[in-house]
Amino acid sequence: MAVARLAENVGKGLAAGVAGTAAMTVSSTVEAKLRDRGASSAPADAATKVLGIEKFQSDSAEQRFGTLVHWGYGIGWGAVRGILRTLGFGPKMGTLGHLAAVWGAEQVMLPKLGVAPPASEWGAEEVAIDLWHHIVYALGTAVAYEWLERRAR
Repeated sequence: MAVARLAENVGKGLAAGVAGTAAMTVSSTVEAKLRDRGASSAPADAATKVLGIEKFQSDSAEQRFGTLVHWGYGIGWGAVRGILRTLGFGPKMGTLGHLAAVWGAEQVMLPKLGVAPPASEWGAEEVAIDLWHHIVYALGTAVAYEWLERRAR
């Protein structure tokens, strides 16, 4: 029974991760336009390093890869939301734990892979903006997860 509950919760988390990723995509797209900056390439840069990809056939192939990484990463982290529920985390603590896991992983892995400097070198405004986007993701995932949880009853 515990395995079935875990599988059910992870499935709901993956679906909720779609909503969280969509929310973060809107948030970061609006912010980038307001600040007249391009999209972040750090997640795709990290994936290319991990996968050993040295070159893309075209700019459009690189952009498609970046989009796939963004969505795959966000959806995948949704599974953690379901695991947290299985471990007994309620909606509030689950959201805080999910946010801490996702943002904490970014803060460790991107500098470790050499694709972004540590947050201590970003400046307060950039840290706040990055944290904001991750809060949007965690809240979007939370709302979707709780909706799915209610529908399952």
